[in-house]
Amino acid sequence: MAELSVIVHGPNVQDHLTELLDSLAAHPLADAEVIVAAVGDWARETAERHTPDVQVVPLPDGTGDAAARAAGAARASGRWLHFVHAKDGLPAGTPRTVAERVAELPGEVDVLVLDHVRSTWHTSGLPSPDGPLLARAGHADVLLDDCAPLLRLTPLLGTRVLRADFWRAHESRISTDDEPYAALAALLLARRVACLPHVAYEDRRLRPASLPPVTPEQRYALVERYESLLDLTRDRRAAHTVLYDLMVRDCLRTFARGGMPEDVAREFFRRASLAAVRRRPEDHRRPAGLEGVRRSLLEEGAYAKYRAFQAVNRARRGARSAVRARRRQAGARLRDHQYRRALGRPVNPHLAVFAAYWNRGVACNPAAIAAKLAELAPQIHAVWVVTEENAALLPPGTDHVVPGSRRYWEVLATAKYLVNNVNFPNAVAKRPDAIHVQTHHGTPLKRMGLDQMAFPAAAQGLDFRALLERIDKWDYSVSANSHTTRMWERAYPSRYVSLDHGYPRNDVYYTAGAGDIRAVRDRLGIAPGRRAVLYAPTHRDYEAGWTPRLDLAALADHLGDDTVLLVRGHYFYGGAASPLTNLRRTGRIIDVSSYDPVEELCLAADVLVTDYSSIMFDYANLDRPIVIHADDWETYRTTRGVYFDLMDQAPGPVARTQQELTEILTTEAWHDESAAKTRAVFRRRFCEYDDGRAAERVVRRVFLGQEERDLPPVLPIEERTPAPTPQEATA
Repeated sequence: MAELSVIVHGPNVQDHLTELLDSLAAHPLADAEVIVAAVGDWARETAERHTPDVQVVPLPDGTGDAAARAAGAARASGRWLHFVHAKDGLPAGTPRTVAERVAELPGEVDVLVLDHVRSTWHTSGLPSPDGPLLARAGHADVLLDDCAPLLRLTPLLGTRVLRADFWRAHESRISTDDEPYAALAALLLARRVACLPHVAYEDRRLRPASLPPVTPEQRYALVERYESLLDLTRDRRAAHTVLYDLMVRDCLRTFARGGMPEDVAREFFRRASLAAVRRRPEDHRRPAGLEGVRRSLLEEGAYAKYRAFQAVNRARRGARSAVRARRRQAGARLRDHQYRRALGRPVNPHLAVFAAYWNRGVACNPAAIAAKLAELAPQIHAVWVVTEENAALLPPGTDHVVPGSRRYWEVLATAKYLVNNVNFPNAVAKRPDAIHVQTHHGTPLKRMGLDQMAFPAAAQGLDFRALLERIDKWDYSVSANSHTTRMWERAYPSRYVSLDHGYPRNDVYYTAGAGDIRAVRDRLGIAPGRRAVLYAPTHRDYEAGWTPRLDLAALADHLGDDTVLLVRGHYFYGGAASPLTNLRRTGRIIDVSSYDPVEELCLAADVLVTDYSSIMFDYANLDRPIVIHADDWETYRTTRGVYFDLMDQAPGPVARTQQELTEILTTEAWHDESAAKTRAVFRRRFCEYDDGRAAERVVRRVFLGQEERDLPPVLPIEERTPAPTPQEATA
């Protein structure tokens, strides 16, 4: 018996079925079977081209989704069923991820809920809104009544994997052409529910103009759907309340969206009003503000008043928008005037402007360059661009400007040197006698710059023409290795000079001494003799927030009292490291998401655990063990794009599951001879120019004008001595 049956069902709409089956065939899994309930000749012919990889159940044109799902399920032998509509997609490796998760679930769990991405005719791989809710639910299985907010998850049946016995017991109640009903009913009928907070489904939303027009009966069916679902929540107060709020919200949104003839709109409003009154929970309180007014009018059945309320709100929003626009225009004119006046002044050869990570503070390569600049060229004054909220965190005596202030525009206009690890704003002009230095902030594994054009999930919101204009302002681009140099030339094509000098931020890995390492570990509370594991995952473009990839408490328990986990959430998530909130008091887990600089964390760690973060390239300079946790590599590679296959060129052992990671860290595998050989190959390729003098080379070349031949040469890797290990430092 297979662990998982993937049941693809429906017609081959716009030939999406071909892509779906191709992706499944590219990553076959022995413990999963694929059944295609093919509706119509085109779907049947498409599926038959993929035999024997799939079983084909041919169905006549016009067969509904419910009947197609039932036909596929009748052929299935798996313990779990994953229904996938033929128009939708599965990220690479999804069956493996799902099969591994369901295999570990206890028998009381009937439904596994997955995260997903959304695609339309002009976008693909957009994050769903479900990520934070799934992350909060975690990996534990729950009673729905104890976690009723799960009902707020997008109602897609494709994001529910059902135990086969559960499906058969409730098929008559779940099997319907109304997919949102089926998705919600599955949760309401399940004994227990588990979550997989990983992207494992792609919801392809077809262009509305390509679909049949919505009939009045389909409009009214929305109210009927919720009334039927609310029948399943009798004596289940939490679920009933959440479902009731969903009903009212969806009815009001549908009504506000418009597109209904007047008579249909009136009838829809009337039915929604009756349901809102009839199904309202006892002691239920309406929300405050405008939403409360909307709900009150709905319950009153006050159609004319609601229409008048809509008209007033539209007028109010229009007036406010006009006022804001005028204020923005006036402010922009004033700033532009100030900046243009400053551009008329001579460039100050003794002024350098530094910024890092979108003005977060003194950090990364710019910080290392500024420190060396103060040592070698103290006549050049450094000014940092820092946001107002981060200014209080600056080192004492740091001269800084806040973005948008008068002095901000003055220093940007008159500085000889502008140094950043991202880009300065588009409005910053490139003066012929000013020098712009792009230091970057990592070695590229993931696609960057123009290479993101083929990956919409990563490129959402990027204006590539504006990006090219920013790139053309660069005079120098700092690089840590020849791989990076080549990728920057490809991703950021322009006439800048590549400074193949190493990353200045990595100098500390060769200059730090035993006392520095002891001091950092003391600050972090790491006792001598304890192993420190730094866990630093990167962000996912296809996720709305930070989804924990590991059960950190369980991992800490397995590693024991002699190991401490330093957990660093990605800076993109700001304060979103909340999944760690309840773990900080265990003593074996320390949340270091807000600790800066990250280089100190690397110095304190005995081993790095990461996924696809560029921290691996920096940490490799220390020649200490690195373990890769790649539970969603196929999804990441497909949605973000990568420059090389990390699975074949990893800096150490690779774990695809938490169990594998635990085994690596509890045996010798994390630092054995094989790991050392793999790391040596990785270091030789990606630590090519890092030897402890990168900042000096950059300062001498850019600020002091020395020729390349006069700079300190890069030491061969065999002659470099990294900082001592924590064990050596505390011996």
